[in-house]
Amino acid sequence: MKSKLLTALLGLAIVGLASGAASADTTLQTVKARGQLKCGVNTGLPGFASQNDKGEWQGLDVDYCKAVAAAIFGDPSKVQYTPLSAVQRFPALQNNEIDMLARNTTWTMDRDTTLGLNFAGVNYYDGQGFMVKKELGVNSALELSGASVCVQSGTTTELNLADYFRTNKMDYKPVVIEAQSDVNSAYDSGRCDVLTTDASGLAASRLEMKNPDDNVILPEIISKEPLGPVVRQGDDQWFNIVKWTHFALLDAEELGVTKENVDEMMKSNNPEIRRLLGEDKNFGESIGLSKDWAVNVIKAVGNYGEIFERNIGVNTPLKIQRGQNALWTDGGLQYGMPIR
Repeated sequence: MKSKLLTALLGLAIVGLASGAASADTTLQTVKARGQLKCGVNTGLPGFASQNDKGEWQGLDVDYCKAVAAAIFGDPSKVQYTPLSAVQRFPALQNNEIDMLARNTTWTMDRDTTLGLNFAGVNYYDGQGFMVKKELGVNSALELSGASVCVQSGTTTELNLADYFRTNKMDYKPVVIEAQSDVNSAYDSGRCDVLTTDASGLAASRLEMKNPDDNVILPEIISKEPLGPVVRQGDDQWFNIVKWTHFALLDAEELGVTKENVDEMMKSNNPEIRRLLGEDKNFGESIGLSKDWAVNVIKAVGNYGEIFERNIGVNTPLKIQRGQNALWTDGGLQYGMPIR
């Protein structure tokens, strides 16, 4: 009797688990039902995620939020932006407060394997550097022994800083602060001798100083900082949507498909272009999207090169060269996987 009762209870438990799993909505279903993508971004990093005078979010990472919204809804405006500090960003994603994180976040083994998160690609290859006041007369990071260094807490930046000074047998005094804006203010007011963060962040932070020209970025790059969008583990469809949106932006640049010519390119005889734009085979179907999902993305934000140049390129205040972020065909590291 006990054996039969145990078997019956076990059967009910399995049925309950199965029905619960079946009833759980996917991230895509949740986003569609809400009518909006919830995207976590930086609290304010010019060129990557910041608000303009009208309160509108703009930047390279912001455009990735818009791209995913366009892939789903055909409308890049259907995004709710959540500004997050470095300490806040992972809990917000883990606790379902946001659907994706697009916030200059470094892909590391620990983050990829212990936090229940997946990195969907690298949208900016970066590296950590140092900025100092010109009046100090410092020309190299190797001359910084004994300096006080402002650094943001909860970041790989803080860990890399310790590694670099220990490796080079130098002493330093860390000034650790949570919000990057407060880190910048502390440096600008003289609370520390040195500001350290990703090189792209230094270029952005320099613009916010009282006297930008009084500051110099030192030549050393002390780490690898592959930055990119992040999603929760356990929903492969959502992971694929964010990942292939990234690849579509890169493929579009390589194939010469732009925001302006995408409609004309749909008439192309090039099989790669036709697959990208949904003219040959419906690749969107495999990730739960329409056949013209990539067309909607490109019409909304352009290709990767357009996003880069519009937000952080040489004709912007940041004046950042493509460098490692050039396409592989131009000697860079950016490489979109083939859509076929």
